[in-house]
Amino acid sequence: MIDQVLAYGWPALALLAFAGVIVGFSKTSFGGMGAIAVAIFALIVPAKESTATVLLLLILGDLVAISRYRRVSWRLLLRLVPTVLPGLLLGAWFMNRVDDLAMRRTIGGLLLAMVLLQLVQRLRRTPDVSELGVQTNWAKAGAAGVAAGFTTMTANAAGPVMALYFLAARIEKRRFIGTNAWFFALINLSKVPLAASIGLFTPRGLTLDLALIPFVLLGTVLGTFVIRRVSQRQFEIVTMLASALSALVLLLR
Repeated sequence: MIDQVLAYGWPALALLAFAGVIVGFSKTSFGGMGAIAVAIFALIVPAKESTATVLLLLILGDLVAISRYRRVSWRLLLRLVPTVLPGLLLGAWFMNRVDDLAMRRTIGGLLLAMVLLQLVQRLRRTPDVSELGVQTNWAKAGAAGVAAGFTTMTANAAGPVMALYFLAARIEKRRFIGTNAWFFALINLSKVPLAASIGLFTPRGLTLDLALIPFVLLGTVLGTFVIRRVSQRQFEIVTMLASALSALVLLLR
């Protein structure tokens, strides 16, 4: 299996290592950047295999983030989780009816629209970050949950969706990261048996995961270091920019 991994070539492996660092960094700092790593994997590893390979690295990042950020908004989670399953089913249905290009562009377009909506809302009002804003009602939480389920099933790209939802809730950055980590740990763990049942895990993919673990852990260390040194406003701006960049990656790759 090591020979099959080395067959990617050293430039590709270096790029995958960089993607591993992004995975860890996004899980412990700026939500939404993980879609960039997903795009890198999809460029190098066969599409279906890449979704399972990156899934295990995302779970590792989730678990590290949970251990480091203990503050969680359980009210937000309780509203989100029940609506994710319909999104997963919708994503599975959608995957069976469109090609990869249409799927990526649909998701990228939706993410860009959400970024623009956030910008408009922030220009209109600037609530205190300690408040849970208007976006936390059941209807909007349900829409976010369905969107997250849909995007995570089709492209492992729910990070920007949830980043924008938690930004709209205006929660403090450490609570943001802790809540985000718990949400994705639950969702990503639930996807493992589904991915295994349709044969997405391969010996080559698992070997690649083992090789990339140190890079994911390095990313979590870097993310924890950086997040301590940015203000709440800087955190929100960078998170929105990362979400917009992730959308562009999905649209253009």
